[in-house]
Amino acid sequence: MGMCPLCNGFREVHPNCPDCGSGMEDNGREAEYYDDYSPYMPIDMMKLEDGYPKDMQDGECPHLFVCSECRAGRIMLIKE
Repeated sequence: MGMCPLCNGFREVHPNCPDCGSGMEDNGREAEYYDDYSPYMPIDMMKLEDGYPKDMQDGECPHLFVCSECRAGRIMLIKE
């Protein structure tokens, strides 16, 4: 298992919104929004059920980004 640079605070990413062009903010790992206990589950276990079949194999961490203007959401796979 690698270390996600966003989860561990090594770097920040602020992509532009594909809908309106404004900056998007990282709202954390997508898996943390699945249910009440998701944030407390082991990351590798959540990767087996997150719907991204190659994220564990390719060392990627799915993050939810939300636009600060139009509130559009987008999932980005961050390389660990």
